[in-house]
Amino acid sequence: MFKPTSGQIILPNVLLNTDHQYVQPKKMIHSENMMTRWENCEAYYEYFGFVKAMNIAVRGKSLQQDCFISPISKGILNLISTLDNILTETPPIDQPQRFGNKAFKLWYEKVKEDAQNLLKINLPEEYHKAIIEIADYLVESFGNATRIDYGTGHEMSFCMFLYCLFKIGAFKQEDCVAVVNKIFYSYLELVRRLQVTYRMEPAGSHGVWSLDDYHFIPFIWGSSQLVGRPIIEPRMFLQEDVIKKYRSEYMFIGCIDYINKVKTGHFSEHSYQLWNISGLPSWNKVNDGLVKMYQGEVLKKFPVIQHVLFGSLLQFISFNKDTSQSEYAENSFKKPLVGDG
Repeated sequence: MFKPTSGQIILPNVLLNTDHQYVQPKKMIHSENMMTRWENCEAYYEYFGFVKAMNIAVRGKSLQQDCFISPISKGILNLISTLDNILTETPPIDQPQRFGNKAFKLWYEKVKEDAQNLLKINLPEEYHKAIIEIADYLVESFGNATRIDYGTGHEMSFCMFLYCLFKIGAFKQEDCVAVVNKIFYSYLELVRRLQVTYRMEPAGSHGVWSLDDYHFIPFIWGSSQLVGRPIIEPRMFLQEDVIKKYRSEYMFIGCIDYINKVKTGHFSEHSYQLWNISGLPSWNKVNDGLVKMYQGEVLKKFPVIQHVLFGSLLQFISFNKDTSQSEYAENSFKKPLVGDG
């Protein structure tokens, strides 16, 4: 199974050729009884491996640190910027209920209609065959248009979209840091704006027992950014002066700042898990704990996983180390890139 060694970044081999048949992905997990199959399937190992690989990629690297940005990374950043412009053009409507502004449905429909064309504009032609498969991951990344909510499953869909771009060969090894610190961060800013503008409900929130009403991944990758940065110890991330100084530099601190803006009351009451995390001795401990917590509280929860899409890139087939496909699942991130940095 995928267990990257400390300080080693490993990325997927691109196994797809010009004859590969892409398919429109679909949901395949329909009951709690299917969760064991999910936890032992190719897609599970590949996706969790991707999360851990990107976690290593940004270890000790702040958002403001210079990094390589490829033409394809610029294209995806341009796509996110276009979606943000559509948001500006789709203001909330006057309505009696406080939450779930119906203008989100209008924004979502525009994105759904434009997604494939936007990907064609921002990806080189050689990857256009894959758009039928990757577009759905992108569309599912922004929330549910019926419930007007957003949660960790939608966040997961965007991470799967990013992973698919690696698997088809669009993203390369040198794109790792930009994928997190530029692209994912831009996505995070967009969905926060969606949440505030359209008063979106949290999807499947655990209340004070969860990290955050909407997100999990930015806490993992954000805590990794703080590894090896002794100027900010975990006990300090709740301090007002630290938040003000570092919220634009480290994703984890930015998450704390966002929570303070959207919630009232004592931090220990509305964000109990984060309050406990501030007592850990190091960012390594914080990061390791969050990775394990993500596996248990997100990847192993049916209410989240029932919405996962499977196709030819993320397959719902059993992990078996004796087959070539499962060999990929085990060793799919096997090219070393850099050290801790």
